[in-house]
Amino acid sequence: MSLVKEKVQSAFDTLKEAFGYDNPFAAPRVQKIVVSSGTGRRAKTDREWNDLVADRLAQITGQKPAIRGAKQSIAGFKIRQGDPVGHVVTLRGARMYSFLDKLIHVALPRTKDFRGLKRSSIDEMGNMTLGIKEHTIFPEASDEELRNIFGMSISIITTAGSREEALPFFEHLGMPLQKEEAK
Repeated sequence: MSLVKEKVQSAFDTLKEAFGYDNPFAAPRVQKIVVSSGTGRRAKTDREWNDLVADRLAQITGQKPAIRGAKQSIAGFKIRQGDPVGHVVTLRGARMYSFLDKLIHVALPRTKDFRGLKRSSIDEMGNMTLGIKEHTIFPEASDEELRNIFGMSISIITTAGSREEALPFFEHLGMPLQKEEAK
Protein backbone atom coordinates (compact mmCIF):
# COMPACT_ATOMS: atom_id res chain seq x y z
CA MET A 1 0.00 0.00 0.00
CA SER A 2 1.32 3.43 -0.88
CA LEU A 3 2.19 6.00 1.74
CA VAL A 4 -0.39 8.46 0.45
CA LYS A 5 -3.21 5.90 0.56
CA GLU A 6 -2.41 5.19 4.22
CA LYS A 7 -2.55 8.92 4.96
CA VAL A 8 -5.90 9.30 3.18
CA GLN A 9 -7.31 6.48 5.31
CA SER A 10 -5.98 8.08 8.51
CA ALA A 11 -7.37 11.52 7.62
CA PHE A 12 -10.53 10.86 9.63
CA ASP A 13 -8.60 10.31 12.86
CA THR A 14 -6.54 13.45 12.34
CA LEU A 15 -9.30 15.82 11.22
CA LYS A 16 -12.33 14.58 13.21
CA GLU A 17 -11.80 16.95 16.17
CA ALA A 18 -11.20 20.01 13.99
CA PHE A 19 -14.31 19.51 11.83
CA GLY A 20 -16.52 17.35 14.06
CA TYR A 21 -16.73 14.30 11.81
CA ASP A 22 -18.83 11.45 13.24
CA ASN A 23 -18.41 9.08 10.31
CA PRO A 24 -15.18 8.11 8.48
CA PHE A 25 -16.93 8.74 5.16
CA ALA A 26 -17.39 12.40 6.10
CA ALA A 27 -13.63 12.98 6.01
CA PRO A 28 -12.17 14.24 2.71
CA ARG A 29 -10.78 11.71 0.23
CA VAL A 30 -9.11 11.98 -3.15
CA GLN A 31 -11.66 11.12 -5.85
CA LYS A 32 -9.56 11.37 -9.01
CA ILE A 33 -6.53 13.02 -10.57
CA VAL A 34 -6.74 14.58 -14.03
CA VAL A 35 -3.47 15.11 -15.92
CA SER A 36 -3.78 17.17 -19.10
CA SER A 37 -1.42 18.69 -21.63
CA GLY A 38 -2.09 20.90 -24.63
CA THR A 39 -0.15 20.24 -27.80
CA GLY A 40 -0.14 23.84 -28.94
CA ARG A 41 1.02 25.24 -32.29
CA ARG A 42 3.74 22.67 -32.60
CA ALA A 43 1.22 19.95 -33.43
CA LYS A 44 0.49 21.72 -36.76
CA THR A 45 4.14 21.85 -37.87
CA ASP A 46 5.46 18.62 -36.35
CA ARG A 47 3.33 15.59 -37.22
CA GLU A 48 4.89 13.38 -34.55
CA TRP A 49 4.41 15.85 -31.66
CA ASN A 50 0.97 14.48 -30.67
CA ASP A 51 2.37 10.95 -30.59
CA LEU A 52 5.38 12.06 -28.52
CA VAL A 53 3.22 13.87 -25.94
CA ALA A 54 0.82 10.92 -25.71
CA ASP A 55 3.68 8.44 -25.28
CA ARG A 56 5.36 10.43 -22.52
CA LEU A 57 2.09 11.04 -20.67
CA ALA A 58 1.45 7.29 -20.83
CA GLN A 59 4.91 6.63 -19.37
CA ILE A 60 4.41 9.16 -16.56
CA THR A 61 0.86 8.16 -15.56
CA GLY A 62 0.84 4.48 -16.46
CA GLN A 63 -2.33 4.92 -18.51
CA LYS A 64 -2.99 5.79 -22.16
CA PRO A 65 -4.16 9.41 -22.61
CA ALA A 66 -7.28 10.36 -24.54
CA ILE A 67 -6.92 12.87 -27.37
CA ARG A 68 -9.07 15.99 -27.03
CA GLY A 69 -10.26 17.80 -30.13
CA ALA A 70 -11.11 21.46 -30.62
CA LYS A 71 -14.70 22.22 -29.64
CA GLN A 72 -15.14 24.83 -32.34
CA SER A 73 -13.34 26.24 -35.36
CA ILE A 74 -11.28 29.38 -34.82
CA ALA A 75 -10.05 30.94 -38.07
CA GLY A 76 -7.53 33.24 -36.38
CA PHE A 77 -5.70 30.23 -34.90
CA LYS A 78 -6.22 28.07 -38.03
CA ILE A 79 -8.01 25.43 -35.98
CA ARG A 80 -10.92 23.38 -37.28
CA GLN A 81 -13.50 21.67 -35.11
CA GLY A 82 -12.21 18.24 -34.08
CA ASP A 83 -8.50 18.99 -34.65
CA PRO A 84 -6.41 17.43 -31.84
CA VAL A 85 -5.43 20.14 -29.34
CA GLY A 86 -4.41 18.16 -26.26
CA HIS A 87 -4.34 14.97 -24.23
CA VAL A 88 -5.97 14.08 -20.93
CA VAL A 89 -5.60 11.19 -18.47
CA THR A 90 -8.04 10.55 -15.61
CA LEU A 91 -6.55 8.43 -12.82
CA ARG A 92 -8.55 6.59 -10.19
CA GLY A 93 -7.84 3.82 -7.68
CA ALA A 94 -4.38 2.29 -7.35
CA ARG A 95 -2.88 4.25 -10.27
CA MET A 96 -4.13 7.48 -8.72
CA TYR A 97 -2.45 6.77 -5.37
CA SER A 98 0.73 5.62 -7.10
CA PHE A 99 0.87 8.81 -9.19
CA LEU A 100 0.14 11.04 -6.18
CA ASP A 101 2.88 9.30 -4.19
CA LYS A 102 5.34 9.82 -7.05
CA LEU A 103 4.27 13.48 -7.44
CA ILE A 104 4.73 14.35 -3.76
CA HIS A 105 7.89 12.39 -2.96
CA VAL A 106 9.82 12.32 -6.25
CA ALA A 107 8.69 14.83 -8.88
CA LEU A 108 8.02 18.01 -6.89
CA PRO A 109 11.34 17.89 -4.98
CA ARG A 110 13.11 17.60 -8.37
CA THR A 111 11.59 20.89 -9.58
CA LYS A 112 14.10 23.65 -10.07
CA ASP A 113 13.95 26.36 -7.34
CA PHE A 114 11.03 24.62 -5.61
CA ARG A 115 9.82 26.44 -2.51
CA GLY A 116 6.48 24.75 -2.03
CA LEU A 117 3.08 24.89 -3.68
CA LYS A 118 1.03 28.04 -3.34
CA ARG A 119 -1.92 27.76 -1.02
CA SER A 120 -3.97 29.64 -3.60
CA SER A 121 -3.81 26.57 -5.85
CA ILE A 122 -6.63 25.10 -3.73
CA ASP A 123 -9.98 26.40 -5.01
CA GLU A 124 -13.20 27.07 -3.10
CA MET A 125 -14.53 23.60 -3.96
CA GLY A 126 -11.62 21.90 -2.17
CA ASN A 127 -9.69 20.82 -5.28
CA MET A 128 -6.05 21.54 -6.11
CA THR A 129 -4.70 22.42 -9.56
CA LEU A 130 -0.99 22.54 -10.33
CA GLY A 131 0.76 23.76 -13.44
CA ILE A 132 4.02 22.03 -14.28
CA LYS A 133 6.28 23.71 -16.84
CA GLU A 134 8.55 20.77 -17.61
CA HIS A 135 7.47 17.14 -17.74
CA THR A 136 11.09 16.11 -17.13
CA ILE A 137 10.67 16.33 -13.34
CA PHE A 138 9.15 12.85 -13.50
CA PRO A 139 11.77 10.07 -13.48
CA GLU A 140 10.21 8.27 -16.47
CA ALA A 141 10.89 11.20 -18.78
CA SER A 142 14.12 12.70 -17.45
CA ASP A 143 16.47 10.90 -19.85
CA GLU A 144 14.75 12.22 -22.97
CA GLU A 145 16.06 14.92 -25.27
CA LEU A 146 15.88 18.37 -23.76
CA ARG A 147 14.35 20.02 -26.82
CA ASN A 148 11.11 18.02 -26.53
CA ILE A 149 9.81 19.50 -23.27
CA PHE A 150 6.14 20.23 -22.63
CA GLY A 151 4.09 21.36 -19.66
CA MET A 152 1.05 19.84 -18.05
CA SER A 153 -1.74 20.58 -15.64
CA ILE A 154 -2.53 18.29 -12.71
CA SER A 155 -5.91 18.58 -10.96
CA ILE A 156 -6.48 16.69 -7.72
CA ILE A 157 -10.22 16.38 -7.11
CA THR A 158 -11.30 15.69 -3.51
CA THR A 159 -14.56 15.19 -1.63
CA ALA A 160 -13.75 18.16 0.62
CA GLY A 161 -16.62 20.61 0.60
CA SER A 162 -14.62 23.78 1.03
CA ARG A 163 -11.16 25.29 0.92
CA GLU A 164 -11.03 25.32 4.73
CA GLU A 165 -11.53 21.53 4.82
CA ALA A 166 -9.14 20.82 1.93
CA LEU A 167 -6.16 22.80 3.26
CA PRO A 168 -5.56 20.65 6.38
CA PHE A 169 -6.33 17.53 4.32
CA PHE A 170 -3.59 18.33 1.77
CA GLU A 171 -1.19 19.18 4.61
CA HIS A 172 -1.99 15.81 6.18
CA LEU A 173 -1.26 14.06 2.87
CA GLY A 174 2.20 15.61 2.84
CA MET A 175 1.72 18.12 0.02
CA PRO A 176 4.61 20.58 0.23
CA LEU A 177 2.58 23.77 0.69
CA GLN A 178 4.19 27.12 1.33
CA LYS A 179 3.96 28.50 4.84
CA GLU A 180 1.39 31.19 5.46
CA GLU A 181 2.86 34.67 5.36
CA ALA A 182 2.36 36.88 8.38
CA LYS A 183 0.04 39.77 7.54
